[in-house]
Amino acid sequence: MSAKLFIIGILDDGWAGLGDAARQALTGAGLIIGVGRTLELVKAQLPLVETRDMDGALTKSPAWIQAARAEGQSVAVLATGDPLCHGIASYLLGKLGRDGVEILPAPSTLQIAFARWQQPWQDVSIASCHSKDAGEWTLGATPEHGLYPLMRAIALNRRVFAFTSPENDPARLARALLTAGYGDEVTLSVASRLLLPDESVHTGLSTVDAAQMQFPEPSVVLVERKDLERGPHFGLDDLDYIQRSPEKGLITKQEARALSLAKLRLKADSIVWDIGAGSGSVGLECARVAAHGHVWAIEKNEGDAANARANAAKFRVGNYTLCEGKAPARLDTWPDPDAVFIGGSGGELGELIKLILGRLKPGGRLVMNFVTLENLATATTTLKNLGAGWDVVQLQASRSQPILDMHRMAAQNPVWVVTAWLGEAAVTQIVDCSNIPSSSAV
Repeated sequence: MSAKLFIIGILDDGWAGLGDAARQALTGAGLIIGVGRTLELVKAQLPLVETRDMDGALTKSPAWIQAARAEGQSVAVLATGDPLCHGIASYLLGKLGRDGVEILPAPSTLQIAFARWQQPWQDVSIASCHSKDAGEWTLGATPEHGLYPLMRAIALNRRVFAFTSPENDPARLARALLTAGYGDEVTLSVASRLLLPDESVHTGLSTVDAAQMQFPEPSVVLVERKDLERGPHFGLDDLDYIQRSPEKGLITKQEARALSLAKLRLKADSIVWDIGAGSGSVGLECARVAAHGHVWAIEKNEGDAANARANAAKFRVGNYTLCEGKAPARLDTWPDPDAVFIGGSGGELGELIKLILGRLKPGGRLVMNFVTLENLATATTTLKNLGAGWDVVQLQASRSQPILDMHRMAAQNPVWVVTAWLGEAAVTQIVDCSNIPSSSAV
């Protein structure tokens, strides 16, 4: 196939902003493909060339290109700015390969925006919220929300540049930041309709001001944080967490929490279930460790669920979704997990273990904490019947306490930390385990 494919970057200054190579490629093309806005930028100069609008037809464009090239026609595809910066080039290269393809970028929207703001950009993280309208941001939003990737980028980076969309615009982003608990430490710079006569540029807007403004499309935004929080990923003191008062709240103590997190063997992008969340200590620390993943938690006690939500807000953990209810309800709506922690159940321990091992991803871990012999027995019997691999650690910790002008060691209740994984026989055994006993409480 000798006919070439040109992927050409173009900005809103249209034909005037194109280089000679891009103009020659467009003039010699038998077919020009682009979204309606970009096609309008060149139609006046190329009235006789066939054009196709790929608005809503992106998946059809590879077939259009292949058909035209098979007939000996060169094809030009128009993209905004740099086609390899959140552009169409990567998609087309993946579908069509690299042979006979030439990419002719224009300056990216990012470069022009930073020139307007008079700021360097080599240290920014680039994100996008060019996705379907998912509505306003809410605490506990899941990865399906259109703003989720951008909100995670902001949580993890001091400077984030974002391509916005008509629905997910800079004002909605500012409102999302306010909902997530960001205040005066965050500012937004917005550039709208770059290279057009009505171009507008704003720098250093507060979230409150930006949330109330209207920005014309298309717009890009820079989110800057004055001080990126660098708190510990795990190991917070028990009293750092909001919990029932006095200190009788459902919280996994620091020593058991640290061991449980180690046993879960989390990766940066792990999907985690936290069943019986209590005050949220384990699930929230899982979310910090798996910063590019997400934690789904469930808690049946209304007061404890409220505390867990308050702790998520206190520590500004955005990759955490808490449901109120009694497991196994709601678990069928969650994605398959890489790791699961059971800190409490409502008397369905055997059923929960069977369900979890049936959903656990290959290489995943189930970690359970028990303080009663009965629940330990139920868990190990269930795991044995399912053919799962497992081990148990008895954790007996003592903490120093002052006595007069000295200190003594005060023992905490022993905790059994049970870790389970899919053994070779588990996949077949798990199909029929209807006689597995269940526990009364964890």
